[in-house]
Amino acid sequence: MRFLLAGQPNSGKSTIFNAIAGYRAATANFPGSSVTYTLSRALIHGREVDVVDLPGMYSLTSVSPEAGEAVRYVAEEDWDLIINVVDASRLERSLELTLQLLQLERPMVVALNMMDEAERHGMTIDAEALGKKLGVPVVPTVGRRGQGLKDLFRTALQAAHGGSAAGTGCFDKEVKTAVAQVKDLLEGADFESRLPLTLVATKVLELDPYFREKVRQSAPQVENDIDSIVERLQEIHGWSADQVVSGCRHAMAHTIWDEIGQLGRPKVGWRERVDRLLLHPWSGGPLMVLILSAVFYTVFGVGQILEAPLVGWFDGIQAVLEGRFPLETLAGALLSGIFLGVAGGLTIVLPYLLPFLIALAVLEDSGYLPRMAYILDNLMHRIGLHGKSVLPLILGYGCTVPAIMATRILESKRDRRITAALASFIPCSARTIVVYGLVAAYLGPLWALGIYFLNLLVIMVIGRVLSRFLKGRSPGLILEIPNLALPTAKTMIAKTWLSLKEFLVIAWPVLVVSSIVLGLLEYFGAGDFINAALTPLTVWTLGLPAAVGMTLIFGVLRKELTLVMLVQAMGTNHLDQVLTTEQLVVFTLFVVFYVPCAATIAAMARELGWKDTAWISGLTVVVALALSVAGRMVFSVV
Repeated sequence: MRFLLAGQPNSGKSTIFNAIAGYRAATANFPGSSVTYTLSRALIHGREVDVVDLPGMYSLTSVSPEAGEAVRYVAEEDWDLIINVVDASRLERSLELTLQLLQLERPMVVALNMMDEAERHGMTIDAEALGKKLGVPVVPTVGRRGQGLKDLFRTALQAAHGGSAAGTGCFDKEVKTAVAQVKDLLEGADFESRLPLTLVATKVLELDPYFREKVRQSAPQVENDIDSIVERLQEIHGWSADQVVSGCRHAMAHTIWDEIGQLGRPKVGWRERVDRLLLHPWSGGPLMVLILSAVFYTVFGVGQILEAPLVGWFDGIQAVLEGRFPLETLAGALLSGIFLGVAGGLTIVLPYLLPFLIALAVLEDSGYLPRMAYILDNLMHRIGLHGKSVLPLILGYGCTVPAIMATRILESKRDRRITAALASFIPCSARTIVVYGLVAAYLGPLWALGIYFLNLLVIMVIGRVLSRFLKGRSPGLILEIPNLALPTAKTMIAKTWLSLKEFLVIAWPVLVVSSIVLGLLEYFGAGDFINAALTPLTVWTLGLPAAVGMTLIFGVLRKELTLVMLVQAMGTNHLDQVLTTEQLVVFTLFVVFYVPCAATIAAMARELGWKDTAWISGLTVVVALALSVAGRMVFSVV
């Protein structure tokens, strides 16, 4: 048995999915943060059920990538029931998607989620009356607190065995006639579909790309007749056909809300007062800088507190190991590689990664990220980009791979290419570890902040240049601002663990294996050969010790490797004793800006193609070299 979770962005759909299936989907209090579906198996009242979390979508019309993925899944995959998660505090708007889902004529349950927010807005909703009006069960829930979820899935199991849900009629006479005419044409052409022909006919009238292509492939002989029906409908109403159909749904949703809901006096609390400050033209920008600075200093402070005792402890163990197993022996080289890989993850990466992931989760779940997007919208347009480009760029501070994937939410290919290029320059959590572990730890937090500000400046300049070369205009930003929320401890822990697990399961083993490989290369003398071959880059251009050559090669696999393997290459955790201030800064600049990791390159090739991936990767190398050389020149003058 398979259940689908479908709903508009920020309706709490993924929160319900995680509550029932375990934390599998990375949720964020930011509309449009998911463009792919997530599948998990859950035990619901003694039954094994596959639960699928579809991308958030405002409509079943497949003009957007997330809706296109959802439509494809609904139309082509096997499933038994759909759970429509709606935001009760925005019920009237949410019902427009519900009315479309009802046309699937399949078992369905409506989860009336965020009931606490609806009450805070002064709304009273008669769930029983809503269920009668829609013809399907309606269950009130508060997903982030787990309230009502048992009833929801118990009702879903019952509904899955209870037959089909009847479609709700929401069209005026002319639209009903047009839908019936298109349906007759499709039946006459023996058009086959796993979906009800009434829904297909409606979507064809709306000029939906997915369904129009299906008709073009299976029944091309009726295309001209359908176009004539569309033209007549537009002549009668004076609007485009998709506006006519969506207008009917909007009117029906408004009618339903009037019958089952009441709006009273909203409660004005701390959220509204804080929101006025966060979104105010004068206070929003300074508060954003203050918040991000607080995050930076908190991560740095916690990281230093955790790092100092760990480094001291592992230094003692390393001295004992080297005394018993000299590095000149094969056993010593192997043990040193294993030890430095494990110690590097514990002493260098984790102390800064863990607080960074927690801070990022707070920003996501509190709802502050879309407020940042709103504040930065004007800036994004100044560099020639859509305001929605802020989402992939912000995601890039966690990991560049989902940032590249998130460019799918941008309608323009030009914007997707530019945003993907800029996202590859964003310091992800791995590159952030290098900034914290080298510059902040040895030179102080102000030096690290300087690198972040330089990074932002470079991104703005590159964005401006690319927008000049790649011609086109970006539309304005239409963004739903979700309610501010206090992140729950359970969600915070689960989300942090989901991100941290990737490091523990994927990155850390790579660190250890790479450290062993580096140790063996040095033992057999191959390391000197590779480092010598890279001397023109490392020594002549960057002014770094020849020993860092291989660390830059391994850094293409995972950026954390550059820091851990730098410790191994230099033979000490106290890098400030073997590297000058200039070398620490130049090494960090090059690592932060040069070629993204292998996973990012693969994601970029999948989203944009190898041609765009090649020039973006080449651009990162050119920028990294230019900034590193410029850094050397500044130090030589100073």
